[in-house]
Amino acid sequence: MPPIKTNRNSTKKEVIIDKAAQLFMEKGFSATSMRDLAEKVGVEAASLYNHIQSKAEILQIICFRVANFLLEHLEKVENNKQGAIEKIKTILRFHLWHMINNYEEVQVADREWRHLPEPYLSNFKVQRKNYRQRLAAIIEKGVRCKEVKPIDPSTAVLIMLHAVSGVESWHRSSQKISADQLEKDIVLILVEGLKN
Repeated sequence: MPPIKTNRNSTKKEVIIDKAAQLFMEKGFSATSMRDLAEKVGVEAASLYNHIQSKAEILQIICFRVANFLLEHLEKVENNKQGAIEKIKTILRFHLWHMINNYEEVQVADREWRHLPEPYLSNFKVQRKNYRQRLAAIIEKGVRCKEVKPIDPSTAVLIMLHAVSGVESWHRSSQKISADQLEKDIVLILVEGLKN
């Protein structure tokens, strides 16, 4: 899959965003100061404002970058001719790839979005809800076609997304299986439970 970070590190603003994602993940959005960020980037705090307006702007960029990336992929999957099970596998693999390769940004978007200022907070909540509903619709169609067991689609989405966010423990593990094996195991465990 193509990396989300293609050619992003070429600008100072992108370096700042990448370093901010690391700090927001380590310390949390609220506990991270602009001074912390400047130190991490290796510049004076005042010079950060030549590239960004605020800490909130950085959080907004990270959250919507992740959300839009996932949404673009979902739209492609929705429009392909695969059955529900194959679509679910494709979406799960994409989520896992994203979690493994863009870990800091995904974790920040997943945990720190509550600190977004309005109107971005409301927009992000709507986007998250819409994404989950569309994913549930794929499962619901699979249930109607008897490809998926008769389960509650919203519960299935909740379990899948929580399983993917659990990849955080894989990142922290000192003895970890390969990313490929992790993906295969998670997809196998989650999807086999859905098959009718």
